Amino acid sequence: MTKTELNKYKQILETKLAELSQAVRDREGIAIEKSPDALDEVQHAAERELAIRNLDRESHLLRNVRAALRRIDEGHYGVCLHCEEDINPKRLNAVPWTPFCIECQELADRAKDDNTEMFEELMVA
Repeated sequence: MTKTELNKYKQILETKLAELSQAVRDREGIAIEKSPDALDEVQHAAERELAIRNLDRESHLLRNVRAALRRIDEGHYGVCLHCEEDINPKRLNAVPWTPFCIECQELADRAKDDNTEMFEELMVA
């Protein structure tokens, strides 16, 4: 990967990092609100659950973005963490924080869906 490409990905990742850092700090949606109306309480609970899921998703994405920036700094960005093959540039353009090539990502997704130990081994690697 050329220095220019690496700088492009670094800039994209840093922009995403700033965006996610702000989103993760905004936790107003998870506040517990009491209401005398039971229907309103159910609505608030549903909204709170959605906010918690969004926060969880954004936190996970934030960790992946930080890990990708570390891989850039360490000099092995764009290399699959599992099979150690180069990640296709089209995949990096679509998901610049990805740690896996498409084949290993599919393997990880299947293992996660199956809830197998292989997923844990893949994540540790």
